Amino acid sequence: MENFDLYLPTHIIFGKDRVEELPELTKSYGKKVLLTYGGGSIKRIGLYDKIKELFKDCQIFEVSGIEPNPRITSVRQGVEIAKREKIDFILAVGGGSVLDASKNMACGAFYDGDPWDLVLDPSKVGKSLPIFAVLTLSATGSEYDNSGVITNTDTHEKMPIFGNMWPVASVLDPTYTFSVPQNQTAAGAADIMSHTYESYLVRKGNTLTDGFCESMLRTVIESAPRALKDPNDYEARAALMMASSFGCCGLLNIGREPSPWVVHGLEHELSAFYDITHGVGLAILTPAWMEYSLNEETAPRLANYGINVFGLERSADVMGTARKAIELTAKFFKDIGLPAKLSEIGIDDKHFADMADHVLKIWFGDFSKALRPLGREDIINIYRACL
Repeated sequence: MENFDLYLPTHIIFGKDRVEELPELTKSYGKKVLLTYGGGSIKRIGLYDKIKELFKDCQIFEVSGIEPNPRITSVRQGVEIAKREKIDFILAVGGGSVLDASKNMACGAFYDGDPWDLVLDPSKVGKSLPIFAVLTLSATGSEYDNSGVITNTDTHEKMPIFGNMWPVASVLDPTYTFSVPQNQTAAGAADIMSHTYESYLVRKGNTLTDGFCESMLRTVIESAPRALKDPNDYEARAALMMASSFGCCGLLNIGREPSPWVVHGLEHELSAFYDITHGVGLAILTPAWMEYSLNEETAPRLANYGINVFGLERSADVMGTARKAIELTAKFFKDIGLPAKLSEIGIDDKHFADMADHVLKIWFGDFSKALRPLGREDIINIYRACL
């Protein structure tokens, strides 16, 4: 059992109509609110008007149009407003991208330089504005963690930001996800599963958190097809939303060997160069990474994954069971409508070498400590296997 710290200060408020409780939760923080949101879905479902009514006694400033891979340009806009108007707290309404951008805005409000500096150097992250969230997409888990991911299109970089950026409270109402399109629902499911794989598929785990991870994966595998078949299936949407929150909060990591989060590192390079949907990139990369990591040493862990998640029978052919588990993983992503190859979304090998060099330079995880240790050529080979 590895040493661990676990700190989960966010108040999760789960269920129908719980957004009504936000004014009471925020009243002690002030009346100047920075409302952040994305492309307008919150207006289509009536949530924007609901928020405006709930906070009619507050002075509301807005940053809208936050991108799916949130850009530093949107963050800069929010930081400028926060400083100029002396904002009291941020209300982030949307998916993980809105939350990620809001976290960078929150700490940027107390930083004298460019908020991109805080992405490049987490040691510069200090005080942050309080953040409250209303989630509308089950995917990233940003509603229950202290990190985010920001894209700089000028430098082709998509990088994580870490710091004291836990939301004070996050409202999770599954009905707000009923209108999420099928492609986003599927990509979100892949994101939740990838967060779980990053914690689960390490060289040293433990019985308790292996079980947590396996339950998470079974939940998504059962619930995602149901949500795709019937977008208004409350129980399926609720299960995905709950799983989303626990994917990144640290609970799945306790007592385990630290994970370098290989697939996320590789996917961030894809998103930075090609601006693809994060979950799509993860779905393409994950089976290729599993296959590349498969050897005599790693086969038992991958075989147990197949047995405990997909219900494969335990047999003497450990390698065969492991391969079947990887095949079923790829099949699941395909069955929920996600592409299986980079070539399907117009990506070739032009930037693979640059991407490998960059991820090894900037990524927080040590790829030599992955399930199978990886170097530059290994990373390039995984990208190539995805073509």
